[in-house]
Amino acid sequence: MKKRQLGRSGLEVSAIGLGCMGISQSYGKPMEDADAIKFLRAAVDAGVTFFDTYGPFKNEVVVGEALKPVRDRVVIATKFGIDLESPGRAGVNSKPAHIREVADASLKRLKTDHIDLFYQHRVDPDVPMEDVAGTVKDLIAAGKVRHFGMSEAGVNSIRRAHAVQPVAALQNEYSLWFREPESTVMPVLEELGIGLVAFSPLGKGFLTGTIDAGTKFEANDFRNIVPRFTTENREANQRLIDALGRIASDKGLTPAQVSLAWLLAQKPWVVPIPGTTKLTRLRENIAAADVVLGPADLKQIEEALAGIEVLGARYPAHLQARVGL
Repeated sequence: MKKRQLGRSGLEVSAIGLGCMGISQSYGKPMEDADAIKFLRAAVDAGVTFFDTYGPFKNEVVVGEALKPVRDRVVIATKFGIDLESPGRAGVNSKPAHIREVADASLKRLKTDHIDLFYQHRVDPDVPMEDVAGTVKDLIAAGKVRHFGMSEAGVNSIRRAHAVQPVAALQNEYSLWFREPESTVMPVLEELGIGLVAFSPLGKGFLTGTIDAGTKFEANDFRNIVPRFTTENREANQRLIDALGRIASDKGLTPAQVSLAWLLAQKPWVVPIPGTTKLTRLRENIAAADVVLGPADLKQIEEALAGIEVLGARYPAHLQARVGL
């Protein structure tokens, strides 16, 4: 597996990481623990060194158990700032005391003595960014955290945080069907030397070409409440998939591989973290790291998708309100 550096932080990771959240939640039935552990260790054997887990959930426990024997070979990212218990806080809590509590709890669940990349899940408008970054700086000084990250933050918040403690990476949705970061955050990331960890690089599965208007999701699947995944919007957005499928077929690739290779071609500091629970899909995704799209290829993709409007918001309104602060 090729390696990449997340900006100028010195943090080196596999060119394609693994988003682990779906192993335990949000996309239907969770994996059985034993199957998840076997799968994660197979990912390591396949060359993945970057594992992105998700906050105060069982996911950290499974990831920690799976990666404990190979801890010195992998980079683990997790999050703070999620509040599932306090009413009226809109799901965020980046109070310094809470950050420290979360760090200690995550270390226990992950069975490790340090967190490689500690993201603020969403900006907390009630806590000055300087206090957030300062708390993470203290955790880094204490050896509990190696690098500071942010997720779905706006330019002003990124600059304020970076001035206190250098931000190694911003985690943001970025893909062929969500390109807004190119005009919003990516210029400042390049300026400051911050990497971009692209989550949902396959459009929550839509860019694989395996989902259409007739697809039925399980009752507990997050996509049931995502406007972009209504039946009507999936039908309308099929135009993009059809165009992507033709390009992939011409190149002897899958739509997922073209989508991931396109992301890797954008900037050398972009690292996609597709999530999957299937070994065949994992291997398919990893193979995209060896696909080189040249200027002619990128122009072909640009021209084929030009004028295709993607319909539907990527979050329901109550979640969208926490993005870009």
